[in-house]
Amino acid sequence: MYRLPYTAVLPRSVAFSRHAATLIVFLMALAWLGGLAWMRPLSLPDEGRYVGVAWEMFRSGNWITPTLDGLPFFHKPPLFYWITAASMHLFGPGDWAVRAAPIIAASATVAILFSVCREWLGDVSAKMAAVVLATQPLFYGGAQFANMDMLVAGCISASVLLGARAALRFEAGVDRRSDLAGAYIAAALGVLAKGLIGLVIPALVLLAWLGWVRHWRTVRSLIWIPGMAMFSLIAVPWFIAVQWQHPGFFHYFFVVQHLQRFSGGGFNNVQPFWFYVPVLFLLTLPWSGWWLLNLRQATTARSSRPAVLSLMCVWLGAVLIFFSIPESKLVGYVLPVLAPLAVLVALTAEPLIQRSRRAMTLWRATIAASAVICVAVAIGFAVAHPKSSESLATVLRSQHATHSGLAFIDEYRYDVPFYLRDTSPVLVVSNWDPAEVRQHDNWRKEMADAAGFAPQAAAGRLFGDASFRGALCDGRIQWVMAKLDSAKRYPFLNAAQRVATDSDSALWHIDSSSSAGFAANCSPSSMPAVVAR
Repeated sequence: MYRLPYTAVLPRSVAFSRHAATLIVFLMALAWLGGLAWMRPLSLPDEGRYVGVAWEMFRSGNWITPTLDGLPFFHKPPLFYWITAASMHLFGPGDWAVRAAPIIAASATVAILFSVCREWLGDVSAKMAAVVLATQPLFYGGAQFANMDMLVAGCISASVLLGARAALRFEAGVDRRSDLAGAYIAAALGVLAKGLIGLVIPALVLLAWLGWVRHWRTVRSLIWIPGMAMFSLIAVPWFIAVQWQHPGFFHYFFVVQHLQRFSGGGFNNVQPFWFYVPVLFLLTLPWSGWWLLNLRQATTARSSRPAVLSLMCVWLGAVLIFFSIPESKLVGYVLPVLAPLAVLVALTAEPLIQRSRRAMTLWRATIAASAVICVAVAIGFAVAHPKSSESLATVLRSQHATHSGLAFIDEYRYDVPFYLRDTSPVLVVSNWDPAEVRQHDNWRKEMADAAGFAPQAAAGRLFGDASFRGALCDGRIQWVMAKLDSAKRYPFLNAAQRVATDSDSALWHIDSSSSAGFAANCSPSSMPAVVAR
């Protein structure tokens, strides 16, 4: 299937040169992908949610149980939170620091892709693939978005690449243990990043690829007991620890958040089966045009390339099909296909460039256009000011030492605790009727699920209208953050001091000692009016 393009035993100087080149590529990718990550505030809901959980972990020192408003939050495993909390410890709680996890994962993916392709395809194709990957607009954007998608995509890509290199080295009779160790470790980190897909996707891709080329003997060579031991030591302890502390975690995490979300309905972002095809084509422009030009050209240049080409095609197809099956689809789910797409572009472009000066000109123009698009999108999002509570939180932070007297109405503003630099519980006012909550896959369901693991704590922070009135009257609430139209439901807000306004939201100060206050007149007849929904 494959013949190594170099001798089995490399001189130390050559091996060092390879490692040094990979490190240089990583640092260059880090500078490129992370250079503008500081420009915009956290976007709601995703960035605010996951950074907010990491912020609570950072301040509480509890590295086992992720929390949201102090309630156990088990939608995702902890690797993103661990890296983000560590980054805040090293660099402080800034907008760049909390995006360290996706930036590092993306940079490592570029470096590993370069290293593996350099061995398989040579220096030129390796550099081309690395440049394509780093300048794809979807990849560039994913590297600056603080959630788990790029982190797990990097782990999946590393596991597939290292596992494939181990398989090809086995075919050539070369020691494969270091690659197998890397593949198993990357899969374990993928599980800690986002769950079972960190293991399932690499296994699916490698099995489908080796089955496609009918090398079943090589499949057995990838089943390595030391690797399984490393995987278990890295991935398993956190799950056991959480189940020990929170009975019911296994069912919620593996059945509800994995099996039901994959196979069932009732979740957000329902899209048709073919959704990812146009999305990928549009969000990888202008590079997507290259792998449509002349894919057959890539199969004839070198004896090693058919095996690599088949791997990339199977990888692309397997991931697309896997994530097209569920009804719920998010763009970030298909980040793992960007690495094989980059290699396909390099395989297509290199022979064309070697034969045509016009193709070289087009190649350089594509690099320039891609870089401009990436930078323009980053600046555009910063200027457009994405949905964020930063401005309101900054005002509150300037006037109030903590947010222990803060209430949200009909929306949990995930990023506020982070921008306030505080972790005191926030009171959240909404309709918490279980039948109503179950109908929508939104922030209320997240909070209600978290409350199920800590009902006593939840009783002190998830309020209905009656509890909200009581908290207003006894002075527990001094600040309210909500949509402007909340004043229609709670007319007392019209009499309260509106301290700040941002777009369709506002921050009110509730002064119970003023004439517009409530504590002195909290008889049933003088309660603040609440308009029924």
